[in-house]
Amino acid sequence: MKVQDVLLKAMAKKITWWAAAEILGVTDRTMRRWRERIEKDGYAGLADRRKGKPSAKRIPLATVEKMLSLYKETYYDLNMRHFHEKLRDEHDIQLSCTWVQKALQGAGLVAKRHKRGPHRRRRPRRPMPGMLLHIDGSKHRWLNDERWYDLIVILDDATSEIYYAQLVEEESTRTVMAGLREVIETKGIFCALYSDRGSHFFVTVKEGEKVDKHRLTQVGRAMKELGVQMIAAYSPQARGRSERNFGTWQGRLPQELRLAGIATAAGANAFLRERYIGEFNAQFCVPAVEKGTAFRRTGRSDLNWIFTVQTERVVEKDNTVAIRDRSWQIDKTRFCNTLAGSTVTIHEHLDETVSIRYGPHVVGRYDRTGEKLINATTKQRRGKGGSMEGGENQKQVSTGSHTPLEISPRATKGTAAFSQQSSVATRRDLGQSKRPVPSRMAKTTKLFKSPQGFPNAIAVTSEGLWIGEQKMSGAEAAAYHLPEPTSLTENAWLVDWNGKLLKTVTTPSRNTSGMAVGGGYIWMVANAPPEGVFQVDMNSQLVSHRQIPLGPANDGGGCPQTQRAAAPRN
Repeated sequence: MKVQDVLLKAMAKKITWWAAAEILGVTDRTMRRWRERIEKDGYAGLADRRKGKPSAKRIPLATVEKMLSLYKETYYDLNMRHFHEKLRDEHDIQLSCTWVQKALQGAGLVAKRHKRGPHRRRRPRRPMPGMLLHIDGSKHRWLNDERWYDLIVILDDATSEIYYAQLVEEESTRTVMAGLREVIETKGIFCALYSDRGSHFFVTVKEGEKVDKHRLTQVGRAMKELGVQMIAAYSPQARGRSERNFGTWQGRLPQELRLAGIATAAGANAFLRERYIGEFNAQFCVPAVEKGTAFRRTGRSDLNWIFTVQTERVVEKDNTVAIRDRSWQIDKTRFCNTLAGSTVTIHEHLDETVSIRYGPHVVGRYDRTGEKLINATTKQRRGKGGSMEGGENQKQVSTGSHTPLEISPRATKGTAAFSQQSSVATRRDLGQSKRPVPSRMAKTTKLFKSPQGFPNAIAVTSEGLWIGEQKMSGAEAAAYHLPEPTSLTENAWLVDWNGKLLKTVTTPSRNTSGMAVGGGYIWMVANAPPEGVFQVDMNSQLVSHRQIPLGPANDGGGCPQTQRAAAPRN
């Protein structure tokens, strides 16, 4: 029943005005007002009196015209939220995002959105950074012209933080490896990598079927060597977090590059590194569910070998190896006259140089044109196999000549230096012929300062290099113009292979003369009271102290015999 019909019945007294109010769902007071308006103005009195009056919340026409003009002339390629942020931050126009969207749609400047797809459940984020990283590439006209580039992005699942973003000609094995290596060098080794089923990530035997995890690609082999799990996505929806992230990149980066006046890929990459990745992270990062990080700093020195394209080839009779239309000549080695018939591994580095290895030996280095590379460290003999890289078997082998030991004069007290050690032994010393026995040359390969104080002990582990401190006091400190130490307890430092301090463990040892590391403990040999061997855990907690006969008293080699006899054993 219409309102008009109910009111007519009430006016004809077929129903009461109270019953009319009950039917229409209004109060008695409202019905009395309607009755008075009908009696005074007829049915026209029932019209809404707000019609024809401007709203108190109406946006000024000048503001609307300015907004439309900004969109048409300056921000025509920004998405809705990005345009709304520009209005708020740079033009001080305080409008709601919904109002801006409807205004642009009403003006025909923006198309209406399509209906959403089926409902899907969002996968929860990983609780800590470093547990899962997404990697993907997006082909787009990022520079606002006809050129297409791939934007490779690596982001964290826990926080959506961008660790790497660069424009490349094409997403490939080398460009992906370059991004992964940069993340590992800056952040550390992560737990898992989530990617699509691109041919540089996985081998898919048949289209649409599952990937073959036993047949590794070059990227898969590198991740396996580092202990990183690779997870394959079987649909764009499975990588929804990464796909939505690229939607944000495509809606913002081209416009930011245009506003910054950047038209080259090199300029865009510099813009990303120096400015925009930080701005992007500040805008879109979310806090992790749990504190801490799953990244593990790596002390590996062989990343230059892991992140290479590796191919095995059999050496031809003329000592050459070839890949497609490229070939390399292997020179004669000092440990073997010829490598013909041997299987070697060709490493194509990310900088386009090529190295050839036979087992642990590097038998050739070549530039991108195929010319052999000769660096300063390989001009002098360093073993039968010639130059050897970090991580290779560096057991001493004899050579046909001997070069005297050369140590830089900078390797003074307070400096930790590690080198290939050797000694010159002669047959005269062995009671045999006077003919000298040649040995390998020793040459300093790295030199860096110890974290502080004077290093007097060293231990090599998979984590890095442990250095034991020895403090000086009294006359000895005065001889070196050093201040008197406030405490004589000494530290053990863990540094990486470039001398960067990773960990400090405080020990009760004094006048340390040696150390060993293993099983989560550090053993420090003390030469000053209380002498002995101190066993300390990695949290600087003393586990045990044993006085062991290490030599006569005051000989610099251990605890005194007289004190050892009366010392208690723990």
